[in-house]
Amino acid sequence: MVAAGHWRDYAIHIGPDVAVFAAYRRTSERPEVRIEKHPALRLKQGAFALVSEHGLVLKRGQELHGVLAPIERRLMRLVGE
Repeated sequence: MVAAGHWRDYAIHIGPDVAVFAAYRRTSERPEVRIEKHPALRLKQGAFALVSEHGLVLKRGQELHGVLAPIERRLMRLVGE
């Protein structure tokens, strides 16, 4: 996504109880989206969470491809003839 020009920068944070991938529109802003993995929640709500810029959890799930679906839908565009 960075190479395609949708995001300007990204960051990865790995802590003892969480791993976070954050995507930025610009380097000085808050991340546009965060993809978080909480292994402790894998049996409850799902290990993966998609978090918005304002901290709102957009999607949770067990599978990463299901959690990333809202981002992929937003990037798809209809190509006319």
